[in-house]
Amino acid sequence: MTSSELVGTIVKVSGPLVVAENMRGAKMFDVVRVSDARLIGEIIEVREDRASIQVYEETGGLGPGEPVYSTGRPLSVELGPGLIEAIYDGIQRPLNVIYDMVGDRITRGVEAAALNQEKLWKFEPLFSEGAVVEEGDILGTVQETTLVLHKIMVPAGLGGKLTFIHSGEAKITEPIARVEQDGVETEILMTQKWPVRKGRLYKEKLAPDEPLVTGQRVLDMFFPVAKGGTASIPGPFGSGKTVTQHQLAKWADAEIIVYVGCGERGNEMTDVLNEFPELKDPTTGEPLMKRTVLIANTSDMPVAAREASIYTGITIAEYFRDMGYSVALMADSTSRWAEALREISGRLEEMPGEEGYPAYLGSRVAEFYERSGRVICLGQDNRQGALTAVGAVSPPGGDLSEPVSQNTLRIVKVFWGLDAALAYRRHFPAINWLLSYSLYTDTFDDYYRENFGSEWVEMRGEAMRILQEESDLEEIVRLVGLDALGAKERFTLETARSLREDFLHQNSFHDVDTYASLQKQFKMMTLIMLFHHECQRALEQGSDLKELLELPVREQIARARYLEESRMGDLDRIAETIREQIAKIAAAGEEEDEQLSV
Repeated sequence: MTSSELVGTIVKVSGPLVVAENMRGAKMFDVVRVSDARLIGEIIEVREDRASIQVYEETGGLGPGEPVYSTGRPLSVELGPGLIEAIYDGIQRPLNVIYDMVGDRITRGVEAAALNQEKLWKFEPLFSEGAVVEEGDILGTVQETTLVLHKIMVPAGLGGKLTFIHSGEAKITEPIARVEQDGVETEILMTQKWPVRKGRLYKEKLAPDEPLVTGQRVLDMFFPVAKGGTASIPGPFGSGKTVTQHQLAKWADAEIIVYVGCGERGNEMTDVLNEFPELKDPTTGEPLMKRTVLIANTSDMPVAAREASIYTGITIAEYFRDMGYSVALMADSTSRWAEALREISGRLEEMPGEEGYPAYLGSRVAEFYERSGRVICLGQDNRQGALTAVGAVSPPGGDLSEPVSQNTLRIVKVFWGLDAALAYRRHFPAINWLLSYSLYTDTFDDYYRENFGSEWVEMRGEAMRILQEESDLEEIVRLVGLDALGAKERFTLETARSLREDFLHQNSFHDVDTYASLQKQFKMMTLIMLFHHECQRALEQGSDLKELLELPVREQIARARYLEESRMGDLDRIAETIREQIAKIAAAGEEEDEQLSV
């Protein structure tokens, strides 16, 4: 009896966990079909002839004695043209296709091909017959959307002489090439399958050396993430994790976006599905969905599929990385994924670790984030691709000492800590600049110096010192009052307020303020720091603090965030206005001193 014919029998059903016997010959992570309803499941434990199966669908009505059919293959995703603009569940079932088949609710046992097998794609070859190819080489391209050129690659482990290559339209089920290796001829389709729990292959992993521009000022200026880096967004309920990730998905400097809604509320995923088709790509003006893949496993979907969803997402992201693209993966949230791990672990009766999570939680979190990176892809052209992973964490009550947050912080290099107090004050993004950090900051100093001179690095350091000083001064003010501070210290508080309200605060729902290029961020910060330095100099010369704080140019600095990118020259004119107005006050002060001396 072969593994594809293997038939077991259910002996126990415990929620999404099914135990079957007579499964000798079954292997870990094999996909099985449970009962005659053919529910999709995956083997997660094998003991002698018994297998524990994680079922990705509702198991109500199942009972002992029902059959289990093994496919003999691990849980895999289908990779090929048609992924972009698709909306999948956690195990790559196309939700829009299933909706047309069965309506609003997914029917148990429903099957649908992940990719459209009837659509004709125009394949344009890059090799000719007789050429020698190796694994990872790009055989040809398909214009999948107006924004994405899909590159058809030679599957891993395959290479040799091309005996046939197609040109023109074809379905994904039809061969577009044949390769001869050691006298054996193998057909190549436009699609390939890859097991989700195994990272895709590459030649070499490179050190990240370029920031992923997000258009969010607090991130790009103070806590940048690398292309190919890892970042975490932990925060309590209502602090803005999902909105921050939506902003990253919309505006990050990545060519492909993979958004995984893992156990989040259905209405939040509905917002994504409604917003993304209407959003315009900032560089091309095309709909953002034309470079996006969405994976939705909401909180009311089966918990087992939630555990698989982030593996499905990161495998699809790796596939586009292998084409040489910069890919950004958003996982919202890894806490819900960890809760799914905890539930399955409990049903397996494994020894629980801290707070009931499985003892292997840390290694699973590490395995996920370690699949990010900037790499040299397989193939003769040595192209480079990058996969940036950003995971939201939802610690209960905002307690960052809980296991998921702590295990995540051990792995990621960027920590964007959201603060409920900032969110309650309507300061968004509610990222606490005193708690957050980025281990890439020093790495990018050369990049910033090359593009903006030394001013970027110097202003960033000084601005952070002012924000930290504000925290210390506020403590003094609380104890003894504002009058205890000198003019310089009081002005430092005003500069910190300007940094918070005019720079760090960003309105994601404003047409202009929602995104700021690095050039605009640099000029905005220049205005604030120029005003700070000029006023400090004027105060040393005896100018009145109240007059400086009432200068009309302060309103122009505050409104600089609403200037469109095409009006960058206006920011330079504001800088001139700052110098003129402060010089006028300083001159008036000097004239008054002269009159007094006379």
